[in-house]
Amino acid sequence: MIRILIVEDDENISKMLAATLSIGDYEYDRCVDGEEAVQTIINGTYDLILLDVMLPGMDGFAVLEHIRGESCETPVIFLTALGAVADKVKGLRGGAEDYIVKPFEPVELLARIEVVLRRAGKSEMHLRYGDIQVDIEKHTALKNGVPVALTPKEFDVLVFFMRNPDVAITREQLLSNIWGFDFTGESRSVDIHVQQVRRKMGLQGKLITIPKLGYRLERR
Repeated sequence: MIRILIVEDDENISKMLAATLSIGDYEYDRCVDGEEAVQTIINGTYDLILLDVMLPGMDGFAVLEHIRGESCETPVIFLTALGAVADKVKGLRGGAEDYIVKPFEPVELLARIEVVLRRAGKSEMHLRYGDIQVDIEKHTALKNGVPVALTPKEFDVLVFFMRNPDVAITREQLLSNIWGFDFTGESRSVDIHVQQVRRKMGLQGKLITIPKLGYRLERR
């Protein structure tokens, strides 16, 4: 199980982050200031750190510098209200894997987390939803143990929903995460692919349409 440390002094944001990680089936711990974070990181074992920049006492930049000085190579994603390019460059040059400016959507955070974990070789390669099993490394999808033929994009759509159950996903989020920001086609492509995944994987009544918004894969 992937373990993530949340370092955030705002209680409401910390709770939101915890709820988002729960959606992604991640284990997590929380701390509220820089000094506590350093000790928790050094004494613990985490796969990823979500690190706020503006912390009481030692700020996030100093926390990152300190743990890197202790030979801790755990991937770090900065979460901050500081959107200036200079701050982003400082964080990335300091050794962070990513830098997300608040506010952000939970689905964006989960997608960024997945990218960082995959880059670090810690991403979950086997997913299960009911009678559906997916092997990401082999690029195979099984329904009741029987292989189902999916196109590459259909496979990516299925994986994205399985990684984000019970989350409302907009067409724009699917386009940006699967087709890429430079995709010049129409959002109708999303609808067609989702319909094909729903039909092929028997997800009628589970991969539901949210009118005027997008889709949601319900966990129940």
